[in-house]
Amino acid sequence: MKFMQTIITISVLALYLNTQAIAAEVNQHTTEAIKHAEAAQTHGAAGHVKALLEHTQESLMHAKAAENELAKAPQQHMTESIKHLDEAIAHAKQDHAEVATKHVIEALKHMRESAAE
Repeated sequence: MKFMQTIITISVLALYLNTQAIAAEVNQHTTEAIKHAEAAQTHGAAGHVKALLEHTQESLMHAKAAENELAKAPQQHMTESIKHLDEAIAHAKQDHAEVATKHVIEALKHMRESAAE
């Protein structure tokens, strides 16, 4: 009987640690997406379209990775942020820093909501 309790305890602990590792990875992608979106916003406000584009693309990459990790959890906010990052990239490529920055700001709102969930 004691052997079964030990096995169950070890199994529960392993499951818990695995869940924590997955959550940490998702949080890492979300954190990186937010960090790059904030940098994009700063560069966009200064009219630095090239840097805006680079940081937005990096943010999009991390946002997509976070969305993939959230496949079994509510992901509405991360999905919305990806739509805005795509729009920001499209406008940055057209040299529309102001419009691109507005989309980055909207993406940031959704990323922060996703991180709070």
